Amino acid sequence: MQFIFDLDGTICFGGKPVAEPILYSLEQLTEKGHEVIFASARPVRDMLPILHKRFHGYKMIGGNGAVVCKSGNVEQNTSFDHMTLEHLKQLMKEYHASYLIDSEWDYSYTGPVDHPILKNLDTKRLAVNRPLDKLENVVKIAILTSFNMVALRKKLEKLDVIIHTHHHEGILDISPCGIHKWSALQKLGVQKGKYIAFGNDANDITMFENAQHSVMIGQHPLLSHYADESIEDDSLVEERIIEKLAELDKRFAY
Repeated sequence: MQFIFDLDGTICFGGKPVAEPILYSLEQLTEKGHEVIFASARPVRDMLPILHKRFHGYKMIGGNGAVVCKSGNVEQNTSFDHMTLEHLKQLMKEYHASYLIDSEWDYSYTGPVDHPILKNLDTKRLAVNRPLDKLENVVKIAILTSFNMVALRKKLEKLDVIIHTHHHEGILDISPCGIHKWSALQKLGVQKGKYIAFGNDANDITMFENAQHSVMIGQHPLLSHYADESIEDDSLVEERIIEKLAELDKRFAY
């Protein structure tokens, strides 16, 4: 069985690395014949610092499906086409938007110097912050600030893109049309109804829709419709996740 894990708010919390007890449980799964895959909104370069290096060879999905990583090699799943990207640039300029824009590896950042997203941005200095016009193959855009975020979103919705809203941070995540975690899982050879998914947010919906079994961490009004069960996000969440992994290992043993 394949086990697919979102990272932030699912198996790691508060921007901290995945805790060692959970990492040990993941290793136990692999030793028993299961495969573990990580699927995050983060680009791969920002997934690596929160996963111990012994997990860096595992399959990964970054940017909500925009890139995949196998054996440490990052591959672009797709990027914005030229016309769509030009429309996005024009709207960002019109609405004075600041942003974090990702290619497969490097990025362009124009947000506030104290924005919370910086806590998790390229903490190991693995990439380069480039001007947007020097960034090739844009795979994901995060709008951080704008003088009118509501009006900007309405304009964005007219484009051929996928938009996710992070309500707590007030961020708009924009991906190329057709890009989501399930599309990337398929590229990694994952089959519908043949895996178990753990997630916590709306960007996990496609992953939950196609899973054999899905576990939601905390509560999300949209994701809850697709979850088979949930784990309360409280001080005991990590212990409950570990218990759930042991239970699911037995239930779906080969």
